[in-house]
Amino acid sequence: STGKTLDTVKPEDNPKKSVINWAYIRENSAKYEAMKWADLPPIEKNFYKESSRTASMSQEEVELWRKENNNVICDDLKEGEKRCIPNPVCKFEDVFEHYPDIMANIRKVGFQKPTPIQSQAWPIILQGLDLIGIAQTGTGKTLAYLMPGFIHLTSQPISKDQRGGPGMLVLAPTRELALQVEAECLKYTYKGIKSICVYGGGDRKGQIDVVTKGVDIVIATPGRLNDLQMNNFINLKSITYLVLDEADRMLDMGFEPQIMKILIDVRPDRQTVMTSATWPDGVRRLAKSYLKNPMIVYVGTLDLAAVNTVEQRVVVIAEEEKRAFMQYFIESMKPQDKVIIFVGKKLTADDLASDLSLQGIPVQSLHGNREQWDREQALDDFKKGRVRILVATDVASRGLDVHDITHVFNFDFPRNIEEYVHRVGRTGRAGRTGEAITLVTKNNWRFASELIEILQRTDQSLLSLAVFYLADESQKRTRNLKPSTSKEKVTNMSTHRGLQKINRIYFIL
Repeated sequence: STGKTLDTVKPEDNPKKSVINWAYIRENSAKYEAMKWADLPPIEKNFYKESSRTASMSQEEVELWRKENNNVICDDLKEGEKRCIPNPVCKFEDVFEHYPDIMANIRKVGFQKPTPIQSQAWPIILQGLDLIGIAQTGTGKTLAYLMPGFIHLTSQPISKDQRGGPGMLVLAPTRELALQVEAECLKYTYKGIKSICVYGGGDRKGQIDVVTKGVDIVIATPGRLNDLQMNNFINLKSITYLVLDEADRMLDMGFEPQIMKILIDVRPDRQTVMTSATWPDGVRRLAKSYLKNPMIVYVGTLDLAAVNTVEQRVVVIAEEEKRAFMQYFIESMKPQDKVIIFVGKKLTADDLASDLSLQGIPVQSLHGNREQWDREQALDDFKKGRVRILVATDVASRGLDVHDITHVFNFDFPRNIEEYVHRVGRTGRAGRTGEAITLVTKNNWRFASELIEILQRTDQSLLSLAVFYLADESQKRTRNLKPSTSKEKVTNMSTHRGLQKINRIYFIL
């Protein structure tokens, strides 16, 4: 044969493959981490000057104030020796008297006094401490972190021009909430601070142009910010004040991987504020990972609690009767009423909105499949009263700040009880009262016990017993309750478990 003889390669002639020395990397990780942040400028965090009025409050006065203001409870989560929790501020002057521009903005808007979460959070944040704020929706959490953020940004030892990037980052779960936070920033303009809202569905090129020209505050949804970060359009090392807004919702939406990637590039000695309406295990874990020795302030209870300014009504109904009942509700609306109808699917939102439009009823819909321009238009129409009915998925259940919503109508029961709390929180805001109507079918019985607990906590115990009774009786299928002819009262169960009357509860099984 004329073929060439193949050379045989002995094993010892092969160079050894390089092996990653993980033990060495672990041993030196602290050194590399220190090198990564070595050249960053120092941070100033403590700007709090306690007023004489606040300092003179006795322990009894502090405890009484906390009890009378929605049962504010504070705790220091630092391990070991605990720090002194600062007294709450009862007036804006007690905390911002040295910041006349902020006081001028507050007077311009016309606020009378701080909300409970603001009164207790501001002294903590302005001392430079990390904070977890747990409060119901519509309680002023946004201003609780924005005002100290403005002071933090403008009081750093280096100027914003030398910073090399934004100084404050607010992460929010949805575009709507992010845009709303940006609107609050613009409303309380302070010393020429520039902000930008970065979110998916928006003009990416326009967002990149603004970010690269230089801004002070970035308000962002995690997905789009992670995109800009990975493509080196934004420098996050300059961030010294971080806010994780509606942390429970961000976890629900599966944003934790993006949050982790974002925080890799944010300096570890930053100040961090986390807000949430609930306090589940996932949020506790996130807080433990990304906050350092925080204090926690919660208004009301650490458990779920729907807003107590909302009257909650439960309608037990067959699936096929839901549309007819919604139609009855819409026909009985007063001219000044404004309602969000929550549904479980985007298709249902479009379907209901189309049905109402064909009847000549002005309506808008809001869900994740709509183009961003259409979503913004829908919200604007609803806020300005051009339409008084908004059909929406749970994209509208968080942070949607429309003060004059009179009713929340849960056409579909939410996928979990936390979402129920947030939906209900869209009404009864800014000192107003509201009403929530929830349709419950036999497919929703698994939520009955949790729903009863929430109703009982907001002093709606009569209703709770009715829900429990219906769930129990429906499962046994021993009764067939008909709707009352007046659709106003049902009294045929008045002797059961001490119920004397149940106003406007409708039974359609």
